Amino acid sequence: MLQLDFHPTGRHFLQIPGPSPVPDRILRAMSLPTIDHRGPEFAVLGKKVLSGIQQIFKTRHPVVIYPASGTGAWEAALSNVLSPGDQVLMYETGHFASLWHKMAQRLGIQTEFLAEPGTEHGVPLSWRRGVNASLIQARLEADKAHQIKAVCVVHNETSTGVTSDISAVRRAIDAAQHPALLLVDTISGLASADYRHDEWGVDVTVSGSQKGLMLPPGISFNALSPKAIEASKSARLPKAFWAWDEIIEMNKTGYFPYTPSTNLLYGLSEACDMLLADGAGNGLNATFARHQRWAEGVRAAVTAWGLPIQCGDPAVYSPVLTGVILPEGVDADAVRKLIYERFDCSLGTGLGKVKGRMFRIGHLGDCNDLTLMAALSGCEMGLKLTGIKLAGSGVLAAMDFFSANPAQQA
Repeated sequence: MLQLDFHPTGRHFLQIPGPSPVPDRILRAMSLPTIDHRGPEFAVLGKKVLSGIQQIFKTRHPVVIYPASGTGAWEAALSNVLSPGDQVLMYETGHFASLWHKMAQRLGIQTEFLAEPGTEHGVPLSWRRGVNASLIQARLEADKAHQIKAVCVVHNETSTGVTSDISAVRRAIDAAQHPALLLVDTISGLASADYRHDEWGVDVTVSGSQKGLMLPPGISFNALSPKAIEASKSARLPKAFWAWDEIIEMNKTGYFPYTPSTNLLYGLSEACDMLLADGAGNGLNATFARHQRWAEGVRAAVTAWGLPIQCGDPAVYSPVLTGVILPEGVDADAVRKLIYERFDCSLGTGLGKVKGRMFRIGHLGDCNDLTLMAALSGCEMGLKLTGIKLAGSGVLAAMDFFSANPAQQA
């Protein structure tokens, strides 16, 4: 018989890049009694979470909340602004960009998938770099008839540990004087890496609950621009559940046109309180700084091991996760399995084109220095037990980094 919640004594170290560990505060909030989603008490909750999530996206415009995974929010973003046969320019930065591309094709959209050519360390170069905005600009400048209706990019590519410069993509679209909409996936970036929906001129931003928001999977988001809302009025891709119009209208009173995930919204309310709180060490800027610091400490460990970091451009290192490329001939999944079985630590698998070549260390959400030290110790022991020759101790390097660079409390 399958046993759930069965782990050795002590804490299980969930160091995948999402779902991330859920804080006790949020679990307690989710345990509140379920209420009538048409009653007056729910309207208070609805208005609060809609206001809070706007602040986290840094937008003054509507944010639509779906009882769905991020995949559902991907589909909602495409289906609300596009029509059958529309041309869309997408950019390959990893597995999740590729899945979004596949979805667009299945919806009957004509796609063009840009990518950097070449390989490094046996993996595609495009899976080690961020979005090259100049390639997008050149392609849009060649589109004299403005056939391309949207540009789709991933902000924080969870499969590779790369955070692309979204403001550079907006500048490229503007420099090309092209009317294409800008659609961005920040499912793993939101509330962990700086993101500015309005300032960066994004038309639709997609995100989910289970990463930086520190919630279980189950709710997702579309943050909208006025231009996107206007485009939705003439878009002809089939949509019913995903349609923005009825949701936006009902949200004005705090309600939803479907049965919402009430208890997950309790958790979202608590997450917003945690992320937007005033005071030393609190607030979004403090959260972003905390993630950058954790990422730097983990990268110090990987560098000391002498192993390549999956992201090959230090300018776009992700604060959310670090990918570790293992030597040729080493099965990264076998290393992960050993670390899980011996040290009760879950690491992210390599996905798509890098499956078996690398693993991913998540450093996001409900985390601290000692959490990461434990995870890095498990990694180092596992790498040694697998027979991989390490250049030095990543654990000592991370200890030196965290002790020499204390967390900022103000």
